[in-house]
Amino acid sequence: MPNRRQFLSTTLGAAWGATACQPRDSTAHISGGFTGIDHVRGHWLRDTLSRTQTLPPPSRTRQTEVVIAGAGVAGLAAARALRLQGRDDFAVLELEDAAGGNSRAGGVAGITCPLGAHYLPLPGDVAPEVQDLLEELGLRQRVAGRWQYDERHLCHSPQERLFFNGQWQDGLLPTQDVGTSTLEQYRTFAALVEVSRKTGVWGIPVPNKPLPPEQQAQAAITFEAYLDQHGLNDEHLRWYLDYCCRDDYGAGIELVSAWAGMHYFASRHGFHAPGMETAEREGLLTWPEGNAWLTHRLAAPLGERLQTGCVVLRIAQDKHAVTVDAFNSHTRQMERWQARSAVVALPLFLAARVVQDPPNFLRLAAQRVVYAPWLVANIHLASALHDRPGPAPCWDNVLYGSFGLGYVDAMHQSLQTVPGATVLTHYRALGDAGDIPGSRWKLQEQAWQVWRDTIIAELSAAHPDLAARTTHMALTRYGHAMAIPIPQKNGQIGLQPLWNEREQLSKSNNYPQRRIPTWGRLHFAHSDWAGYSVFEEAFTAGHTAGYSC
Repeated sequence: MPNRRQFLSTTLGAAWGATACQPRDSTAHISGGFTGIDHVRGHWLRDTLSRTQTLPPPSRTRQTEVVIAGAGVAGLAAARALRLQGRDDFAVLELEDAAGGNSRAGGVAGITCPLGAHYLPLPGDVAPEVQDLLEELGLRQRVAGRWQYDERHLCHSPQERLFFNGQWQDGLLPTQDVGTSTLEQYRTFAALVEVSRKTGVWGIPVPNKPLPPEQQAQAAITFEAYLDQHGLNDEHLRWYLDYCCRDDYGAGIELVSAWAGMHYFASRHGFHAPGMETAEREGLLTWPEGNAWLTHRLAAPLGERLQTGCVVLRIAQDKHAVTVDAFNSHTRQMERWQARSAVVALPLFLAARVVQDPPNFLRLAAQRVVYAPWLVANIHLASALHDRPGPAPCWDNVLYGSFGLGYVDAMHQSLQTVPGATVLTHYRALGDAGDIPGSRWKLQEQAWQVWRDTIIAELSAAHPDLAARTTHMALTRYGHAMAIPIPQKNGQIGLQPLWNEREQLSKSNNYPQRRIPTWGRLHFAHSDWAGYSVFEEAFTAGHTAGYSC
């Protein structure tokens, strides 16, 4: 069986070959370009700090009680926690022109579509902070003593399908005409997941406490090594598990820890082989704009307290206050914010750069995080695609053997009875693309037309009329999109061992006490600290920090 490197090389080579074989003008009519992320600002921060240690003097100084650096999910959750306490004297500084981080939205030809995260699984009882947010936003309510979700926001059926052996099939696990040995390995893996669910504590967010021995062993090795240990070498099973890891963690089974691979199933819906009795799979929430539906509503009450276009360059503290220096890209001036405390809701590679004289635990944490780049392509179709045999078009559509992660349909949640113009949002996780020889797949170096032609060629295996019906492709690049949960020699997950002596418990009486890393007047909140990037981890970290200031 080919390893991950061989698999990617073969798949990418095929994609490039398909692109080369297309008529020269087959995609020439498709306009597009890069959008969504202002790399100039981010790289200006990097280059400025690398060239000089002296920043220009601020043109103005502003006072507030709390400064929140970063308006991603964690920063917005911290702001909400302050508002819930009746505290309005705070400011949120955001690099981009809109809040939301990886959960923002855009639009193509008048159709709203996600620029990043596109769904939220229904949270369990270990995430009361997220549950309360959904109740506040009217997404769930208690009816006759039971919680019910607003069906308008649950993913409509049909939910997912796989293009496999030249046709579409229900679900993403390959089942069409697979052999008995494949089915047996499906059942073996299902049994392993069930044992893990019964013997360990799984949930999102992950508790900040030592793992039991079995999970420690899983956290210390790759998911691929774990599968090797159990003789699980079936190519269909491994493709599916690799897809799941790339979808949630940005990299495949060769990089992701076995704990993360099992967590994908054990913390949610389990793994069910064909023919097994299954409980009804829990639903998920999604919108045409993806999780931006949530971040828009978190940002809306902030008003002028949300300062966009602000490049945070320095965060310093003394015994009495925190000082934050930021470049305002709108006024083109340096500004200084002074506050009693601060929430640093930044990715760790940024936090370690901007915190003055950073503590050792922050330096070490930033060195340990491995990031996955992502590419998100929003593809506008003037009319509905001709479909191959099999299930009807779904919300989530995946191609077996593809390097990309398929696409979601922005119009799937609409109630239109006749298919028409839509936007397909295609995702590519590039956390392990570095295994491919050469530099042509480096995210920042490729012209947008190269990505356009490659994506069109790849998806055309299932949709030969895709190029003809596509009018525009908007591409969003994330150089440090998400932390990859790689194995840890100490058998732990996340970065808690690094800050165990610098932690603080949240102060809220209404929610579980959770630990966050702190240093003096700085409270750190980002999904990076959990070691993997999902909404629930980011929101809970920000919520906890907001109650700790």
